[in-house]
Order: sequence, then structure tokens, then C-alpha cells
Amino acid sequence: MRQLGSVALGAIAVLLVAAAPSLAHHPFGGGTPDNVVEAFLSGTGHPLIGIDHLAFVIASGLLAAAIGGGLLIPAAFVVASMLGTGIHLMSIDLPVPEVVISASVLLFGVFLALKTPPSRPIAIGLAAIAGIFHGHAYGEAIFGAEMGALVAYLLGFAFIQMAIAVAAYWIAKAVLDKLMEPSGLALRFAGFVICGVGVTFLTTLVVDAIFPA
Repeated sequence: MRQLGSVALGAIAVLLVAAAPSLAHHPFGGGTPDNVVEAFLSGTGHPLIGIDHLAFVIASGLLAAAIGGGLLIPAAFVVASMLGTGIHLMSIDLPVPEVVISASVLLFGVFLALKTPPSRPIAIGLAAIAGIFHGHAYGEAIFGAEMGALVAYLLGFAFIQMAIAVAAYWIAKAVLDKLMEPSGLALRFAGFVICGVGVTFLTTLVVDAIFPA
């Protein structure tokens, strides 16, 4: 059973490492969905093909298991991401959103890698702040859509993010509780991998800023 939990976390690590930062962040080639079905699929796809978003969602679930208190951390992120999309749709710009998104991935990876993670209120607050910026990025794919499509898009990305976070949470709980690994070594390893994802994205942003295409 111990090996099963480690394999599951290892599969998460391989997924994140193998995924290239250059993957598109918008389903349907960036076009605005024009019906409810397309909008829902776009919403579910965005957090999956945006590896920085996916890494943070996974990290939020893993960190929730490490800190305790149920799913408050990923829930705060998901709710705030919907708010962030609304901010984008109101044409309100946020400062350096891509930098903040990449930094949030790195920060939550560091939290996981630490032997003593931050307190629950701090983690929840930072997850909510990160959610606003991640959600702001999600809003680009639905900007200009009709209300029905917009609601479907919000439901799509809220559902998929929570589903991924819950899966990561229960895998981590199995490793920490049922598999009796109190040291949390497997979660700390996952944290180092997520740190690598954050560093990769931040480095890419810096290189693109210095040497624009």
C-alpha cells in the first residue's frame, strides 16, 4: 500500500515535469466559445492544459492534506478564481499576472517541501490571492461571451479544479495517514517537483522579457 501511494504521487510528478510550459493556455485555439457545451469544455480544459494552473491546483490539494482542516485551501482558491474571472470580464487589469501565477506555484511548492508548512489561515489567504490571479487569466478565454456560455465556463473550471484538488488531497491523505508516513517525505518530494515547475515558468518569463521574440 505504501508503494501504491508513492506511485500515485510519482505519477503526478512525472506529469508536471513532462509537460512543457509552452502548452497553450486556451482550449479551442483561444477562440471565444459560442455555446454552452463549448464553454463548459473550455472551462474544464483551461486548468488542464495550463500546466502552471494545474500544478497550483494539485499543490493546493496536497497542502490541504499536509496542514489539515479539510479542503478549505483549494476551496478558497476555486472561489477566488471565479472572482478573478469576473474582475477580468470587468476589464480590470491586475499587475504582472503571469509573474504572480508562476510565483504562486513556486511558493506552494516551497510550502510542501518545508518540514513545517505555514499555518492554515496563511495558506488559505495566499490560496485566495493566487486564485484571483489564476482566475483573471482564465477570463481571457471567455471574454465577450454571452451569459449562458459564461456561466457554463465558470462551472467547468470550478468543477475540474475542485475535482483535481480533491483527488490530490485524498492521495496525500492516504500517504500520510493510511500508509503511515508521518515524515511526509513523499509530499515534500512532490513539493520540490512543483517548485521546479514554478521556477521553469518564472525563468521563461524572464528570458522572454530580456529576449522578446
